[in-house]
Amino acid sequence: MTQSSQAIDNSTTGDRSQETIAPAPSPTPPPRSGSRTRDHLANERTYLAWMRTAIALIGFGVLIARLRYLVSPDVPGTGQGWLVGLGLSSIGLVTVLLSTWHYFAVLKAIESNTYEPNSRWVILFSLVVTLLGAGVLYVLFSAPATVKGFPMM
Repeated sequence: MTQSSQAIDNSTTGDRSQETIAPAPSPTPPPRSGSRTRDHLANERTYLAWMRTAIALIGFGVLIARLRYLVSPDVPGTGQGWLVGLGLSSIGLVTVLLSTWHYFAVLKAIESNTYEPNSRWVILFSLVVTLLGAGVLYVLFSAPATVKGFPMM
């Protein structure tokens, strides 16, 4: 007769001297699975990709804003490029903030096992970058054909 069947038999007869007690739950959390670790690493890679994107946006914004110094100020239609540069740099800074917020939100969702993918930020960010890219193309193609006396090719 096994110990558990003895405990059952003893409980039916009223003899509690041989009854087994279940062990208390361990206070340490269970070991993390490989899948959970991969999820956290993927979240970190995504965060770093967003950071690279933000740095690129800020860099392009600074570049476009500084291009106005290459064009002579007496050439008409060259004063609006800094707005596009400012816009790109601003979107880059907002990207840093949103990506940091998103990283911690996903971290919390992975820990609580409630993560659900969401595409609204991807769509919003794609639309904003598309509009700013159109602004960059407009500024570049509306710029004069000469730069400080050098013909543009």
